[in-house]
Amino acid sequence: MPIFYLRRLTGKDRSVKSNLHLGMWLAFIAGAMNAGAFLAVKQYTSHVTGIVSSMADGLALGDFKFALAGLGALVCFMIGAAVSEILIMWARNHNLHSEYALCLTLEAILLLAFGVLGEYFHDIMGLFVSCTVMLLCFTMGLQNAIITRISSALIRTTHMTGIATDIGIEIGRMCYWNRKVDKEDKAYIRANRDRLDLFALLLVMFFTGGVTGAFGFKAIGYWATVPLAMILLFLAIVPVIDDIIHHRNQRRG
Repeated sequence: MPIFYLRRLTGKDRSVKSNLHLGMWLAFIAGAMNAGAFLAVKQYTSHVTGIVSSMADGLALGDFKFALAGLGALVCFMIGAAVSEILIMWARNHNLHSEYALCLTLEAILLLAFGVLGEYFHDIMGLFVSCTVMLLCFTMGLQNAIITRISSALIRTTHMTGIATDIGIEIGRMCYWNRKVDKEDKAYIRANRDRLDLFALLLVMFFTGGVTGAFGFKAIGYWATVPLAMILLFLAIVPVIDDIIHHRNQRRG
């Protein structure tokens, strides 16, 4: 990929096109991690709805250990989102090109750690749940907050419930029979094809990532996350290098 493409993809200067392209990459990564991690820890780590439901089920059934595990996963997801916002605001206050790329770099480092040390983390407990689950939930919270911030909450990449709902809404508008209403009339119901295409692409990329991640984890286990980390580093590296070069030039000047 050309350098200018990568700079626009993860740099601070945003466009609708760059948001879409970054969302597609991150949806692929999230799908791969979510499906692959299920094979590793038997839990979908980006599915907060399911996590909260499992907490309720645990309390109702008297399984407090199960409820606490859900609480630990939920807290880690929220901490990841909070850290993402802190990094973005810190970078913005320092006028860095990498205000979003820093978060992606951190995510890549965490995924790399997960791939290399996943087997070791799996048996270590902390915050009521294994460190493996904590790390994955933190990472998913971090990523979801990044793309939410970038796209003004239009794009989600770590879960598809909202995406599927929006696709259904647009299909419903597309199928609506505008009886006795002229196309130029404000009351005419029409689908937003751009939104429909966007959400369909995100769903396809998440599914494709899920298939890739599942096969990868099945074949080589935790090491399957290493290529995903390398992709994230590759996407984020140009704005980070821009900031390093700018900082060096300032010091020399």
